Amino acid sequence: MSLFAQARSYAALAFRWQYGRQGTGYDKMLLATATWPLPFDSYLIRYPEGSAIPPHTDPVRSGRHYRLNVVLKSPKSGGEFICATPIFATKRIKLFRPDACEHSVTRVVGGSRYVFSLGWVLGRSAG
Repeated sequence: MSLFAQARSYAALAFRWQYGRQGTGYDKMLLATATWPLPFDSYLIRYPEGSAIPPHTDPVRSGRHYRLNVVLKSPKSGGEFICATPIFATKRIKLFRPDACEHSVTRVVGGSRYVFSLGWVLGRSAG
């Protein structure tokens, strides 16, 4: 994809709420993305009350996918990130391999949950 096409694609998607690809009620807003020098993306993710994400992985064509999630706002209950083998995890910070570790988010109850999510892929060509 040409640089111009990438810029048009970004402009069409950035800073707009979109439905999450899992189809379970969460929304995402693209903040920034690039394919070079390090392929990455960053999103603000909104989990309204009643939303959840079922267990899944996020495969990549090549390389190793890493994701750093920072919980900005927690609901009264639920909305817990579940991952059996995170690289690093505290109550608000989660670093994990979404391509290698099944992960999920429990149903949000009593409010909403907001997460800043930064993902990158190591060991692949920028293409």
